[in-house]
Amino acid sequence: MRKPHTYHPQSRDAAKVLGNQIAAARRERRWTSANLAERAGISVVTLRKIERGDLSVAIGSVFEVATLLGVPLFTPDRRELGWALAQSEQRLALIPSRVRARRTVVSDAF
Repeated sequence: MRKPHTYHPQSRDAAKVLGNQIAAARRERRWTSANLAERAGISVVTLRKIERGDLSVAIGSVFEVATLLGVPLFTPDRRELGWALAQSEQRLALIPSRVRARRTVVSDAF
């Protein structure tokens, strides 16, 4: 039996905000759930989960739906998103790619 995953309240709230933005954009464009789901290549059930902020949906599906509707991800300007991507890649290049747990030094001086 699968153990249910608990999410941090901030994660749940962020997913709900994005889901609300997606639902509002879909309704403003007067697109049906079936129409948007077909465009995104997902089921209507998955789209409903996205709009409810369900964190079990694949992030790629959520981002695809948001992009189709013009809901901004991270920044409304695509050039800024490209700049942020380049900055994040540069930062990652400076940080070691492998992380090892720190060794605990046992002090036996009582």
